[in-house]
Amino acid sequence: MSDELLYLSATELLDAYRSKRVSPVEVIDTVLARIQELQPTVNAFVTVCHDDARKTAQDAEAALSSGEGEGAIAGIPYSVKDLVPTKGVRTTFGSAVFGDNVPNHGSVAAERLMGAGGILLGKTTTPALGHKAVTTSLVSGVSRNPWNLERTCGGSSGGAAAAVASGQGPLALGTDGGGSVRIPASACGIVGLKPTLGRVPQESAPDLFGTLSYIGPMTRTVADAALMLSVMAGPHASDPWSRGQPTLLDLSFPEVPSLPGNFKAAWFPLLGNSVIDDGVKRVVEGAVQSLSGLGLGVEPEEDMLEAGDAMWRAIGYSAQYARMASHLDSTPDLIDPSLKTNMEEGMQISGRDLQDGLFARSNIYRAIEKVFEGFDLMITPTLAAPPPVADFDAHQDIEIGGTRAGKLRAAWYAYTHPFNMSGHPAITLPCGWTDDGLPAGIQLVAPWYREDQLLWVAAAFEQENPWAHKRPGI
Repeated sequence: MSDELLYLSATELLDAYRSKRVSPVEVIDTVLARIQELQPTVNAFVTVCHDDARKTAQDAEAALSSGEGEGAIAGIPYSVKDLVPTKGVRTTFGSAVFGDNVPNHGSVAAERLMGAGGILLGKTTTPALGHKAVTTSLVSGVSRNPWNLERTCGGSSGGAAAAVASGQGPLALGTDGGGSVRIPASACGIVGLKPTLGRVPQESAPDLFGTLSYIGPMTRTVADAALMLSVMAGPHASDPWSRGQPTLLDLSFPEVPSLPGNFKAAWFPLLGNSVIDDGVKRVVEGAVQSLSGLGLGVEPEEDMLEAGDAMWRAIGYSAQYARMASHLDSTPDLIDPSLKTNMEEGMQISGRDLQDGLFARSNIYRAIEKVFEGFDLMITPTLAAPPPVADFDAHQDIEIGGTRAGKLRAAWYAYTHPFNMSGHPAITLPCGWTDDGLPAGIQLVAPWYREDQLLWVAAAFEQENPWAHKRPGI
């Protein structure tokens, strides 16, 4: 039974608690043992809250026994990416510069999960400041993909994705600044959702008004993603983008969801990139055919976005330099080399370059809104190729299909970062495995505030193409 416990979804665990088949203490003990087992190989956690998690589980068990455990995720284990502040729990932001940082308050989203009865397992690994799509850092070393330990789990929410995929908790809170929820979710074969801008408060972003960073759920099932989103979403005064948002629509689904007959989707095999791996393309095209078979009207569309790497560097690298510049003089040896390279480029970015990047961001929004004038959804691959080696140098070109395709942002995850710029909600779903046994993901994108529409289609796809029973062999 213990192995099965590791892969029960949060919704299944809630049912099991209600029927007294399992207890929160039993679940937490099993998951903590799994974390300890896989930490030397997968390396998904930078901090584990053993004692606090067990004490919280005991309290949850007592509350459930007395009929008081009414929180939406009462007794459910979850993890939080180490970019997100957690009250009283070390938060390093993936950087040795902040290696001893223990916040005296937690983020809104993390506090909402705890307030709903969730049990914090610990903090998952991330590269420093989430600056790249490969999860390595001076703080935690190399995190690996549970489907193949030689490959990266992606990033920057790499530890979160690796944990969920390998039975180290059903729920993980990730952040997404350019695909950082969706990239590792796709690489590790799980569900990853980037909500609409402001749907989940992200008050810890340094630039609240110009932010590209989102907090989102990472889970093994669509229902769990909907559950987690419903707990974290809602306005808060600390995040201006969250204020005045429309109410989150109904995220419950019938047991066999079906699609409205008039739903139309635009399918983009390429989106600012020039090449896609043949194996990934085959798997994703099969998923597109499956969606079409479910009644979704799918129409292929030509790429309408220009490569956005220069724009992203102007905005992102200048921000990284501004945030960490003081540490270049005081603690240079504590700054990860790849982040330092970004910062050095950020030093050279002019005011005009930065403003051109911000203008380009507006143009991306306009181009995507134009698509939604005629369609209800957009569909893309999530990644253009299987994940590279675990310690891949993010400043090197990636090879795709025997071709030197460019840097990771321009070539591997070109599909994800436009929607950080535009604010639209996007979800990645597992849609198959390549010939070498690595997961591939399909990305669905909806208009602003239509997470309900996104999750409904995702649930129908999951019903037709179940994946949660597939597990890495570790």
